[in-house]
Order: sequence, then structure tokens, then C-alpha cells
Amino acid sequence: MKINQLSYNHKSKKARKRRGRGAGSGLGKTSGRGVKGQKSRSGVSINGFEGGQMPLYRRLPKKGFKNRFAKKIQTINFFQLQDIINKNKLDSNNLKESDFFKRNLFHKSKGMLKLLNVGKLSTKINIEISFASKKAIEQIEQAGGKITTKISKE
Repeated sequence: MKINQLSYNHKSKKARKRRGRGAGSGLGKTSGRGVKGQKSRSGVSINGFEGGQMPLYRRLPKKGFKNRFAKKIQTINFFQLQDIINKNKLDSNNLKESDFFKRNLFHKSKGMLKLLNVGKLSTKINIEISFASKKAIEQIEQAGGKITTKISKE
């Protein structure tokens, strides 16, 4: 085989359509866009338009909403609290919510803390926190500790 006998394999690469290159190409003048109208102009795409048929995004039902006034609340339980006290050597007689944020144990941007009754409390704890469940308050008081919540409800 000689170099002049080599031929290009047209099946391997589909040639790109060169639009707007004269009437002889079959894609001259309007370049396959038709005549006038919104779709003939450059920079136009009609997203979601289904030719007058009711579009999919309008056929589906609306679902839910996002409450802009909802309070962001992170939960903490007795297992986590005991673990934090042991690892960070915190004083269990004087715990404050702000201490958790200062030590980067919780992030303030994710919301206030709420103490839940999950696990057992082995030591006496005095804590100041935003929220606490009724059962958690009972368990702390039974252990001989004291809890003060910033927001009184629940």
C-alpha cells in the first residue's frame, strides 16, 4: 500500500454541518432556521416550551414550602454531652451554649441547641442552653443538676 492509495474513513467521523455557506450547500441563506420569528434569531432558546402543550413543570402539582421564620435548631443528647465533657475537659458545673460554639463543637450558623433525653446522665450537670425537652429537664434535676433554658417553651 502506498500513501496515495490511503483513503479517509468517512464512517469514523461525522462531518459537522457548515451552515450559511451559500445556496449550493443546502444550508445557505437562513441556514435551516426558516424565515423570521423568535427561533430564527440568535441567542434564543425557549426552555420548557412544548409547542403550546401544557408544560411538564405546570402539569405537576406544587409541593411544600420553605418557612422563612422557622428557627434553626440543632439537637444534642446526653451521650454527646457526656462525650464532649470527657474529651474537652469541660467543667460540668458551669456549661453554657456559647462554650460549645466557641470551641467549634457546634456551629452557630446551623442554629441554637436543644437538649434531648437520649441516653443516661452519669454526672451532675449545670447547663445553660436555648431549648430542652421536658424529659431531659427532669433527668438533669433527678441527677442533682440545674438547667436554665433561654427560651421557655418546651
